[in-house]
Amino acid sequence: MDVYLLTLVLFSIGIYCIVRKRNVIKTIIGVIILEYAVNLFFILSAYRTEGRAPIFMQEEEIVNMVDPLPHALVLTAIVIGLATTALLVGIAMRLYEKYGTFDITKIKELKG
Repeated sequence: MDVYLLTLVLFSIGIYCIVRKRNVIKTIIGVIILEYAVNLFFILSAYRTEGRAPIFMQEEEIVNMVDPLPHALVLTAIVIGLATTALLVGIAMRLYEKYGTFDITKIKELKG
């Protein structure tokens, strides 16, 4: 249960960075933290105490099987998160080239 609470803390830190920070780079870091908090939650939801891999074996029956679907979803989410991060960093680089700052309030004031 403590691990789920820590996942919630990570999620809250990501939301805080997205909402409260005025720097584009800090906002991107908040998005990354948020993505990994959700991935961690999915991995923890598939965890079973003394669980075994879902490998078919003839001689014994697997009683406590680990669910492989969240692991596959997280693997896909990691790839999508990497592409999203690359896109956000590319947009941040273009903003810096055009305006010379990462501060959102100064970018709003320039209007050009």
